[in-house]
Amino acid sequence: MINRHFHPTFWLKTLFLIGFFCFAGLSHAQLKVGDAAPSFKAPGALAGQAVEFNLDETLKKGPVVLYFYPKAFTSGCTIEAQLFAESINDFKASQATVVGMSADNLTTLKKFSSGPCAGKFIVAADENQAIIKKYDAALKVWPGVADRISYVITPDKKIYAMYEGVSPEQHVKRTLAAVQAYSKAQNPK
Repeated sequence: MINRHFHPTFWLKTLFLIGFFCFAGLSHAQLKVGDAAPSFKAPGALAGQAVEFNLDETLKKGPVVLYFYPKAFTSGCTIEAQLFAESINDFKASQATVVGMSADNLTTLKKFSSGPCAGKFIVAADENQAIIKKYDAALKVWPGVADRISYVITPDKKIYAMYEGVSPEQHVKRTLAAVQAYSKAQNPK
């Protein structure tokens, strides 16, 4: 009988999993604080309905939190969407708009927008990954999928804050703190 702990297949699987978890979040976002944010329009969904998201038009209302996520209905992405939905009033208090972006198709995003997103914010589809590439938000170990990267973009189309990491909770906390800091700097009392 072969001890499975020494079986070559066991070691290959183990090494793959270690490598995946160690390097999954290691895409290095090209856009840094102070860089210009690329303009874009994208099909999206809000509360199950198709909409178009236009970054330039939305920035006229205030800052935008653009968060990239790998795949709708996966555990981390569902948690992140639910947390953004729960915190949406805090973002709105700072005149910030939240939009999620993935390479998912519009049919999937219609369901995701009315499910985990609770109809609170737009999720946009970037099926050909053109926007994901502009923001250097592709997951390096899984081609065709966005990494978990969040940007706070100010009305002058500049990157005010950027966060990348695997923790969905941190994306919500850090982007909310950034929009609150931006709002306070714009309206000192």
